[in-house]
Amino acid sequence: MIALIIASIAVILIVLGILALFINSLVLRLDHNPPSSKNKEAHFAFLIPARGEEKVIEGLIKSIKEQSVKVDPKDIYVIVPDEMDKAVPIIKKEKVTLVYRQNKSLARKGYALDDGIKYLLEKGKKYDAYFIFDADNILDKDFVKEMTLSYQKGYDIGIGYRNCKNQNTSRIAACSSLTFSMINTLGNQKRKERTNNLTLSGTGFYIRGEIVEKWKGFPFHELTEDYELTLYAVLHGFTMDYNEKAIFYDEQPTKFKTTIPQRIRWIRGFFDSRKKYLASLRKKMFKKGKNHGSVISYWLGVKPYIFLVVGSLLLLLSFLLAIPVDLKFVKYFFIFLLLLYIILALITLYMVQSERGKLNIKKKTLYQAVLLNPFYLLSYIPCAIKALFGKEVEWKKIEHTEKQAKK
Repeated sequence: MIALIIASIAVILIVLGILALFINSLVLRLDHNPPSSKNKEAHFAFLIPARGEEKVIEGLIKSIKEQSVKVDPKDIYVIVPDEMDKAVPIIKKEKVTLVYRQNKSLARKGYALDDGIKYLLEKGKKYDAYFIFDADNILDKDFVKEMTLSYQKGYDIGIGYRNCKNQNTSRIAACSSLTFSMINTLGNQKRKERTNNLTLSGTGFYIRGEIVEKWKGFPFHELTEDYELTLYAVLHGFTMDYNEKAIFYDEQPTKFKTTIPQRIRWIRGFFDSRKKYLASLRKKMFKKGKNHGSVISYWLGVKPYIFLVVGSLLLLLSFLLAIPVDLKFVKYFFIFLLLLYIILALITLYMVQSERGKLNIKKKTLYQAVLLNPFYLLSYIPCAIKALFGKEVEWKKIEHTEKQAKK
């Protein structure tokens, strides 16, 4: 009887999740939020927060200097904690601009960017747009050229195509890189087609200069400052472009245990940001605008997936509770697990096919990643539980060592 009640609740949650996904797909068709005007100038600043990144910072700086369009090294700003950072001699050798942190106790990336922007404004330096990179990034030679086209079209925020520079190092690195393929292919590419608001994922994007100068700094300081900025952009109707030809690379963890604290931080930052902006999103849902569909979609957020996950877990629980009474549920239990695995594997395969020619993952590693990725995705569930119910989550440094993108 208890198993039947739990199973009934599970089915209701799964149906609600599917219905919410359908509604989300419909409301995104309400958007029509293209740029209202075009730009001519494209003078960029390059902001790079770097703490203890002496092994990789040179690779990023060189990739910026070697762009197919000329970049003045003085427009590259590397933000370090103090003059004792081991990257300082390398940065000085590259003749780019060093910016020292004002308050090292505020260790998050958003605070470092805040210091960097305030430094520029105090020096009277203003740019048409500000790029934000992580120290482990490497840029394709045409990255700035392609992003200049996005800026000239009038977009407030331009997002590049995030690829991986160590995807063949391990199966875990390949699976981790597929997370961003999901954001690219299943998210931003589809949203761009409807001029929806897009999702920022850490790095490799620009923000229009007028917006940054109005902020007089960088006011996003949650554990995931990128998602906080995403919600802010939705609320303020910023126009956003995803430029898949503007390619950049970053380094992914090669060991599963390294991904755990990283993903716990992402999830906690995600929910902290939503807690901060959810009331404003709800209020704006009842006001029509060019990005009305995006407002509703981001208000929904991951609710559909939470319904689906909780419903699936309850369904599994109902099977387990029924097993002592009726052994046929053992068969149903394993069939359900198999179906879940197949669905996740097919989603992964779809992403891989959509990203064909871009991922640069060796065939053997790719096949292994497709088979392993369902388990990697399911491991987000314990990460989410830890993020939501664990003690305070803090930023922890992940060691970066890859100096260049490996093919």
